[in-house]
Amino acid sequence: MRAMRRYEAEPRRPGARPRAVRVAAVAAFAAFGAMFVLTPAHAADPSKVIRHVFPAAETGFDPAGVQDLYSATIEQMLFETLLTYDYLARPAKLVPLTAEAMPVVTDGGKTYTVRIRKGIHFIDDPVFKGRKRELTAVDYAYSLKRLVDPKLRSPWAWLIEGKIVGLDEVAEAAKASGNFDYDAKVAGIETPDRYTLRIRLKEPDYNLPYILAHEPTSAVAREVIEAYRDVGGRAMANPVGTGAYKLKQWVRSSKIILEANPDFRGFTWDFKSDDPDDQPLIAAMKGKKMPQAGRIEVSIIEEDQARLLAFQNGELDLMDLGGPLAPNVLDGGKLKPEFVKKGVKLSRIVDPALSYVYWNLQDPIVGGLTKDKIALRRAMAMAYNVDDEVRVVRNGQAIEAHYPIPPGVVGHDPKHRSSLKFDPAAANQLLDAVGYKKGPDGWRNLPDGKPFTIRYASRPDSLGRQLDELWKKALDSISVRMEVQKDKFPELLKLERQCKLMMRTASWIADYPDADNFMQLLYGKNIGQNNNGCAKIPEYDKLYEQTTRMPPSPERDRLYHEMTRLIEVYAPWRLDVLTYRNMLVSPRVQGYKKHPILHAEWQFVDIGKPVAGVPRAAGGKAVPD
Repeated sequence: MRAMRRYEAEPRRPGARPRAVRVAAVAAFAAFGAMFVLTPAHAADPSKVIRHVFPAAETGFDPAGVQDLYSATIEQMLFETLLTYDYLARPAKLVPLTAEAMPVVTDGGKTYTVRIRKGIHFIDDPVFKGRKRELTAVDYAYSLKRLVDPKLRSPWAWLIEGKIVGLDEVAEAAKASGNFDYDAKVAGIETPDRYTLRIRLKEPDYNLPYILAHEPTSAVAREVIEAYRDVGGRAMANPVGTGAYKLKQWVRSSKIILEANPDFRGFTWDFKSDDPDDQPLIAAMKGKKMPQAGRIEVSIIEEDQARLLAFQNGELDLMDLGGPLAPNVLDGGKLKPEFVKKGVKLSRIVDPALSYVYWNLQDPIVGGLTKDKIALRRAMAMAYNVDDEVRVVRNGQAIEAHYPIPPGVVGHDPKHRSSLKFDPAAANQLLDAVGYKKGPDGWRNLPDGKPFTIRYASRPDSLGRQLDELWKKALDSISVRMEVQKDKFPELLKLERQCKLMMRTASWIADYPDADNFMQLLYGKNIGQNNNGCAKIPEYDKLYEQTTRMPPSPERDRLYHEMTRLIEVYAPWRLDVLTYRNMLVSPRVQGYKKHPILHAEWQFVDIGKPVAGVPRAAGGKAVPD
């Protein structure tokens, strides 16, 4: 489960024609070289500290092992993928990171060849025994294989399962033997030399370049993973990557402190943009050696008011405002005058993300595809008033979602309107018709006459409590009992992957800006990974498998519309809202602009010196996983 983001225009469609891709790759790399000039190792200023805040706890720092937004945000600073995104380009544009250039695509779009930049090193770690450890193609090959290691049970296996020649067979052998053979030959993952990675696919995958820019495919060192795995699974708490920062201190669910990697190669800030609003930012940042900040402090503060108070007291530099706090800070979509006078800035985007309510289709009460179970889910969906959530909970900082592909993501249809509408009267009639009769106590019973209760799971924060109230109001209106199950965010993620939650409001932020990233959330084979409603709908799965073999096209869009109607008919979800992301930026920060896909922009910004008299929150000690 993740959180939220978004942008508005269609991105480049990678892999469409091999020759065209090679030409585009050369052009992209030339542009990249002009705006993201690599420099020798640059010593960031240790007195420059960026202070950020998360509204929910992290779970750990193993790219293959964690799935939440907050852990992933930290991972993007610690580890590196082959590709990344241009900081200012809108729509989001892929550029090389550790790769020398964009992948060369051949064999009708089924073979991707990537050359890795020489001279990149992992941060120092005792496992390396005092030697510099260079990043090589083998590290990326190993990291890809980890995603399908049955013992790891990565929530990101879906990214490559069924796609790479020979990899599924090695994974199946591991299920039988209990041990994944990382040295087994995989025809689809080759390293012909130290710096070349070749990936061969069973079928063309037009989203593979996006996957190679997604943090689960970040490079890790095999010897590090094996060393810490053998000591109580400590790979989560001992991240060793090649990124701009390294983990200095960690107090779980409280404080995360990163320190600049002294051996990071760095780059010169030289990004381009045609947006007039970006020109002052470019003028302030152009030519600076990056990263500038020597330290990043991230506090975990779950209470909304406590986060805002910390920002107003000068204890934070960056903060996602969220909906509940909007009236305190915003007048519509703009900062109130008192914040403008203090020099506070606002970076505002509509997230390429989807908020939705799911019901567990394996649950004995709300699950199943029989007529009565479908009717129960549809009735609950019809009883909920999204307008109340937008107005009361989100304070106008959201709009109702009608399509499972959000704006700014390839495949979005702004004209579609869901057939599941707010209509409590019709919901009551539906339940009456399929046998959910009211008992003497006024609450409905199952068609067999037995009482039942809906358990709605949520986080113990103000947003969770407000959603509890709205859903209680909705279910009361159709005489369905509801109780609330409270758990911390990491525990909710664990329970839903085990199909142990009945109902929850979840959010999914775009891993990459293509519809596949959202439609795969209901694919039956993704149960236990990111199909958190544990849905298995045969008609949906058949259509989804067809779309995975298609490039973005009107024909693929037609299938997505058919899949959307199945969602509305079977009601595994009730689409909820699309949210605005309002990032508050302190006067000390230069060069900040919220990126629609990247989680953190810390290595792209500059920061003023610490403000005199403002206390800095105490750090903590890294703890084992």
